[in-house]
Amino acid sequence: MKSVKVGIAGLGTVGSGTVNVLKRNARDIARRVGCPIEITHIGARRDNAACDTSDIRLSRDIFAVATDPDIDILVELIGGIDTARELVLTAIRNGKHVVTANKALIAEHGNEIFQAAQDNGVDVAFEASVAGGIPILKSLGEGLAANHVNWLAGIINGTGNFILTEMEEGGRAFDDVLAEAQQLGYAEADPTFDVEGIDAAHKLTILASIAFGIPLQYSKVYTEGISRITIEDVASAAHFGYRIKHLGIAKDTGNGIELRVHPTLIPKETMLSAVNGVMNAIMIDGDAVGPTLFYGAGAGAEPTASAVVADIIELGRALTVDYDERVPYLGFHTDQMSDEPILTIDDVSCSFYLRLHVQDKTGVLADVTRILSDNNVSIDALVQRDVDQGLVPIVMMTHVVREGDMSAALAKIGALESVNSDIMRIRVEMLDA
Repeated sequence: MKSVKVGIAGLGTVGSGTVNVLKRNARDIARRVGCPIEITHIGARRDNAACDTSDIRLSRDIFAVATDPDIDILVELIGGIDTARELVLTAIRNGKHVVTANKALIAEHGNEIFQAAQDNGVDVAFEASVAGGIPILKSLGEGLAANHVNWLAGIINGTGNFILTEMEEGGRAFDDVLAEAQQLGYAEADPTFDVEGIDAAHKLTILASIAFGIPLQYSKVYTEGISRITIEDVASAAHFGYRIKHLGIAKDTGNGIELRVHPTLIPKETMLSAVNGVMNAIMIDGDAVGPTLFYGAGAGAEPTASAVVADIIELGRALTVDYDERVPYLGFHTDQMSDEPILTIDDVSCSFYLRLHVQDKTGVLADVTRILSDNNVSIDALVQRDVDQGLVPIVMMTHVVREGDMSAALAKIGALESVNSDIMRIRVEMLDA
């Protein structure tokens, strides 16, 4: 029985996990595919003691794997963008199918890569690029294919979720928890991608494309991080019955698609609210199925390898199927992709949490509420706390308002001499609670 020959580029955490899963579960995998899956070539700068590669050809040049005539499927696990892009395109030009866990590569260059794959009659699979071991992309593109997706909202970065969980449960400041996350290996030495939402924006780009049948449009995702969240915000959110989560949100409004990553207040009774630590979860609301929740490990060697190997199995099966009969890369056929516009953040409407500090003077609160009213912002609830170093902390919740109106109001409020310009706003989503 002819085997499917796999080449792996990159032997880091996920690469070694992929080798281990393929070897350990080889018998069951062969039963699923109908023939053996064989790793015959690995390209890596260095060996990894976490896996046994003694019976596999090793090259220090990863491009040697992409051009190896014996390879059927190239697995790209080197990370980054530029070299990974060239590696994948080289493999495609050499007639290789491609599996990748690289969300940045797909989000920023996926349209180009898919076109190249189509031109060369090969497939690209990328389940592991979003939410690690959760099979969310296949579920969204195939399992929920009967649905019109109304919206999706996800905790898709475990580092940010760990930080917010620890801030809430331990009453600890952001910087303190970030330092612990770095010590535990959850956050990089430069945590920007995680805490400022870039990693989540890459993943949201892919989710939204599959959900709504739109081209990958990473540059149009509104992105905001969690570094300004304080213990005061966490406690105030709890006072009003909410928890703060760093969410990726995509909505079909009927007038355009919302693509946004930002801290969000969500009701404590929602399913996403209960997701703690480094775990990931995505809620999807379909017109037929209603709200569904997908939960699991978003990172790690074997959870991510689980998704990588599932893609290898799928492509192994696809080798016996004519190209035109295979599932489209993004769930919709290329000539059927929607040109629905992506809304700017100013056009998004939602409720808001506001936190500001004002001088302890008569009339200040009246000025603030007047400006809000003049800009179509209606207050739902307000709490005024005790004076702290000459300033009065005020926390309020608003009714639904257009973001552009809120921005105009806060600009005017921040210009008042009696108001500290460090005003915090956090968007509120009910998620059908």
